[in-house]
Amino acid sequence: MIIDRKRYELFGKVIFEKVTIEAPFKIPNPMPEEACFLYMLEGQINYKTEHQSISVPVDEAVLLKCGNYFSQMKSSNTSKHNQIVIVHFHPQILKKIYDTDLPKIFQKPQTINQNIDLSKINNDFLIQKYIEGLLFYFDNPSLINEDLLVIKLKEIILLLCQTKNATIIQQILSQLFSPTSFTFKQIIENSLFSNCTMDELAQMANLSLSSFKREFKKNYDDSPANYIRNKRLEKAAELLKVSEERITDIAFDCGFNDLANFSTLFHEKFNCSPSAYRLSQSNK
Repeated sequence: MIIDRKRYELFGKVIFEKVTIEAPFKIPNPMPEEACFLYMLEGQINYKTEHQSISVPVDEAVLLKCGNYFSQMKSSNTSKHNQIVIVHFHPQILKKIYDTDLPKIFQKPQTINQNIDLSKINNDFLIQKYIEGLLFYFDNPSLINEDLLVIKLKEIILLLCQTKNATIIQQILSQLFSPTSFTFKQIIENSLFSNCTMDELAQMANLSLSSFKREFKKNYDDSPANYIRNKRLEKAAELLKVSEERITDIAFDCGFNDLANFSTLFHEKFNCSPSAYRLSQSNK
């Protein structure tokens, strides 16, 4: 649950955010034309993509790949509150502030590793000082103006160029100007266990909600709500068989935010409670 959110926009797009979230949480990242820098002020997040999985503790950061629909950010259980500073990189904004003189870090490298989804940025002194400066402006919003936002956006890009992970960061940021395309089924199958709403799924597929539902019916011969619910319940049942995780955590990992609702739906499908199902499977 989001407890507090402060944000600054540049040319109509959110550029800087400070977000406080209460654990547990899981956030899908529908970013069709965006890369994202996240810095942990408090708590710890676990980030998983199709190719990589990392933990980001306090005072460390991660840069996420553009077009990274198929990734999940999940809080750890070590902290009740998680506070994150986020910098968004929008290609149209970057083109505007740099005109025709884009920095080298946005230029496509000679070789691209498609398996690189993110880059962890460890405890870097200059990055820390940059974040301290941003926090000052979050506390003093009257000082913010368009010119200052442009300067702060350019500053973080300059600092990223100087980190020891600059080569990997270039792999990620260069894709802002050559985003990946995904099929309808890829979007659905890789978002089954996220917290995406129907509107967000439709947006990912570049369809209106009504067109999305028609396309879904054509591909799966089922309604989105029914198909997704059944897939989540089947995944939960499988985890109850093979995992010793708490039922609450299994429900959460399968996309259910309400344990009571999960238990009701599970009973409707399998004619027993999740705990009874687990016990019956362990006795076989």
